[in-house]
Amino acid sequence: MRQLPSAVAAACALLVGAAWTLQPTVALSQGVETPDRSEATRRGSLPPHWSVLTQYCTECHNTIDWAGGIAFDALSPARLADDSEVWEKAIRKLRTGMMPPPGEPRPPRAELDGLARSIETRLDQAARQHPMPGSKSLHRLNRTEYANAVRDLVAYDADVSTLLPADDAAEGFDNIADVLGVSPTLIQAYVSAAMKISRWAVGDPAMPPTLVTYDVPAGAAQREHIEGLPLGTRGGIRITHNFPLDAEYEFRVAAGTGFRFAGPAGGPPPRLDITLNGEPVQVPDPRKFRLRVKAGPQTLTVAMVEQRRWEGVDELYARAQPRRDDVESVSINGPFNATGVGDTPSRRAIFSCYPRMPEEETPCARQIFTRLARLAFRQPLSPGDRSIEELLEFYEQGRRSGGFEVGIQRGLARLLASPRFLFRAETERTDVAPGTPYRITDVELASRLSFFLWSSIPDETLLSLASEGRLSDPQILHQQVRRMLADPRSRALVENFAGQWLHLRELHNAQPLDRQFDDNLREAFEQETQRLVAYIVREDRSLLELIDADYTFLNERLARHYGIPNVRGSYMRRVSLPKDSPRRGVLGHGSILTVTSAGNRTSPVMRGAWVMETLLGAPPPRPPPGVEADLKEEPDAAKARSVRERLELHRTNPTCASCHAVIDPIGFALENFDLIGRWREKDGANAVDSTGTLVDGTRVSGPQDLRRALLSRADSFVTSATEKLLTYALGRRLEYFDQPAVREIVRNAKRENYRFSSLVLGVVHSVPFQMRARRSPADAAPGETLRQASANPSAQKKDFE
Repeated sequence: MRQLPSAVAAACALLVGAAWTLQPTVALSQGVETPDRSEATRRGSLPPHWSVLTQYCTECHNTIDWAGGIAFDALSPARLADDSEVWEKAIRKLRTGMMPPPGEPRPPRAELDGLARSIETRLDQAARQHPMPGSKSLHRLNRTEYANAVRDLVAYDADVSTLLPADDAAEGFDNIADVLGVSPTLIQAYVSAAMKISRWAVGDPAMPPTLVTYDVPAGAAQREHIEGLPLGTRGGIRITHNFPLDAEYEFRVAAGTGFRFAGPAGGPPPRLDITLNGEPVQVPDPRKFRLRVKAGPQTLTVAMVEQRRWEGVDELYARAQPRRDDVESVSINGPFNATGVGDTPSRRAIFSCYPRMPEEETPCARQIFTRLARLAFRQPLSPGDRSIEELLEFYEQGRRSGGFEVGIQRGLARLLASPRFLFRAETERTDVAPGTPYRITDVELASRLSFFLWSSIPDETLLSLASEGRLSDPQILHQQVRRMLADPRSRALVENFAGQWLHLRELHNAQPLDRQFDDNLREAFEQETQRLVAYIVREDRSLLELIDADYTFLNERLARHYGIPNVRGSYMRRVSLPKDSPRRGVLGHGSILTVTSAGNRTSPVMRGAWVMETLLGAPPPRPPPGVEADLKEEPDAAKARSVRERLELHRTNPTCASCHAVIDPIGFALENFDLIGRWREKDGANAVDSTGTLVDGTRVSGPQDLRRALLSRADSFVTSATEKLLTYALGRRLEYFDQPAVREIVRNAKRENYRFSSLVLGVVHSVPFQMRARRSPADAAPGETLRQASANPSAQKKDFE
């Protein structure tokens, strides 16, 4: 056997076997055939293109070298399904071009794709005969789902970021059941949040004044008009505040540092434009004033009157830098002198009836809680359901102390803290053996569907169809998916799914050391990518447009940053892009380029890793222990004049070269973009070198070539996106046995040019989404805990007193 160089051996181990561990069942010597293999050969059951594996892969991955812990010569080609976990990982490496490793002989791509396809065919056939839908842990609502469920249940938008802690994430998402743990502190936080929300939603005349402050981001530039604020203004803030009662409220506006609305040299204070629900507000002193406001959500805007374009002395003051009269914050304190609870959207959602006489109070309360509990618990309830009686117990307790509405507050608080509301529990069948797959009920399907597409509870239409047993009808299910995608609530797919998949949420924490970067640009970056995804979802476009859209969404500030002419104004609009534009698709978006940069420079490694993990579904392995990843620590780093030169020095270490040979060329192709996404031709005094050779031998030079290379592997990109979509939809990690379902979704979507709806419908109709397997008794224990909590409300009553 030919001895491999150490760097190649390391590449095999790192790129193929980072997560692969397989203990051989039979130790085989090279060249010795097992009875199974010779029998398979005689039957002609070897998969097509099998010779590619034996010629190019087994020289490293055999029972002697064990590169990456894999020995293909110990696996039977006649029984691929027996080792499907290993073969699924091999397919991923072949499909993304990561194998054979750099420097090793490589067959034509058609042969590698043919081998992958033949293995996939065998595994998919076995999966159709023996489906494995998997199962998951008890699933708690995360913070976002809780807020959306409250919004859709009682029409109240609660700022849960001040009420509940942030959730842990896994597989890139914060809705994964395994990491959504429960602790006494968290349960207490849910109880406290439920009590506050019920009081705000119902309205409490005895409510004391509360101060709420809305801050303008410290890094926001207020030199220009901001979209959503009145024309003729600059800077400022737009807020929607829930006023709890019909009452007076005190407003305070802070601006500047030290001057507090005293103009330069003691001149007149700057002019403020204040509106409430679009109507101008005239007050003697804009720094502090009182207004009588009706209860409910009201929109307030506060901005500076634009004076820079006026003729005369105002222009002189406007040019002074820095501006010290920009709006900093708006505080709202109240209620004062309340006259009533008002007619709010939340009261209309809660009070489906209202008693006129004392004897009508309890029947009305029963009607209210029966309707709300059905929606909150996502299932039909029988007239004698114990949960209704429990809510009425809390209602009676509150009614005795404060009357009918206080009783409704108490009952609603108990409902919002109920385990049946907080947890997405599914019935565990006991008439089948552990591991046996079965279909979930229509009611459970409705809940899965609504949390997938809306991150919220099912609406009345969906729940009614499920209660009638009609939702599982493929035609009706198809219609409901189309309806839900057209609903504004499907924006949750943009904010929650795409925001986490594309790492957009990381943009909020980015602090690049560039004087041109501010919060206005940050917001424009985020809106550009969000609007692209939203357009693909709303217009049912091909998912490939994420890679090569011939349009983007810009305002004047972002267009100026990109060097795109003829875009005026603060509002975002769709702008067509020429064929050779580097801004086509997310590879040219400032949001992605910023979150994949270091604080003071670009990072080809971060950008290359982002493309591999996010777009191709092939995350690179982490650096081996003891390897220095900081480029500043490289020998002779001070002599290197560019990031590329420092990385080339880094690759002189054979241990590092094996990984960086895969990652770096992708990142080099994006080097014409600086750390905040501006186009550049030079890195300091040196010309930018954006050339490189991808691991499959493809030469690239710049983002256009990289984009074409990704489109040439469109199936890999869509497969990766589908895996992320299915992970998000199921709320659990995908396993090797889920891959046949992923491939079926991708195959069906390809017939429709990967339209977004085809991927969503594929997920909804898939085996993992519509089925589950019975868990072992040990795995089912959390469900028993939930049932006990639901059946024993007396232990929780003290929390509401």
